[in-house]
Amino acid sequence: MNTPRRVLVVVPTYNEYDNLPRVVPKILAQGDEFHVLVVDDNSPDGTGDLADELAARSGRVNVLHRAGKLGLGAAYVAGLGWGLQHGYDVLIEMDADLSHPPDRLRPLVAALDVAGVAVGSRYVGGRITVVNWPLSRLMISLFGSWYARAITRIPVNDATGGFNAFRHEVLEAVGLDRIQSNGYAFQIELKLRAWRAGFDLREVPIVFTERDSGESKMSGAIIREAVWRVWKLRFMDLLGKL
Repeated sequence: MNTPRRVLVVVPTYNEYDNLPRVVPKILAQGDEFHVLVVDDNSPDGTGDLADELAARSGRVNVLHRAGKLGLGAAYVAGLGWGLQHGYDVLIEMDADLSHPPDRLRPLVAALDVAGVAVGSRYVGGRITVVNWPLSRLMISLFGSWYARAITRIPVNDATGGFNAFRHEVLEAVGLDRIQSNGYAFQIELKLRAWRAGFDLREVPIVFTERDSGESKMSGAIIREAVWRVWKLRFMDLLGKL
């Protein structure tokens, strides 16, 4: 594909008041084709109001307010769906806490010249590029990606990563309304559905840096969902019902 006309970066938020004014300008600085959609889950710390202020300052920032904390997957389904409805060429998932480096947005988009999905990868080329994670968190992430690959056969090293770019036709083919996962399993499911729909996945190296402000949204419930969900996805795939 040629350089896309418009790129939408979807940023889900829940209590990201300190991080949002840091990440949004860095995204916009990547070029005039980059737009931001903040999907806020009624953050009690005022993140939603702050997002509205940022949108008032720039025509390239929009905000989608949701009624409550409904989950990461649901936030991305809503945000990516909004982007498709508004005619964006490329849609990108990105965390609000600067763990995903904004200066890798352009390489992700460039990778879509030869692939349907570009995965910002922490584990490409036999390297581990993660900063400030405790060993326990790193081992959970590494095992999670290995576990997802082993069961689903998805051909990427960083199956659980959340810094991903999609050509619009990929999301249209997948059908966002078919996504069932809600936590981090959402990242596995969306990549898997795209791959099984016939689109290539290309990994782009990134350095993932743990947040320095706010609280991680990782929880035991999210991990448990990912553990059993990949088996369901595998069985659905084997039955031709993915």
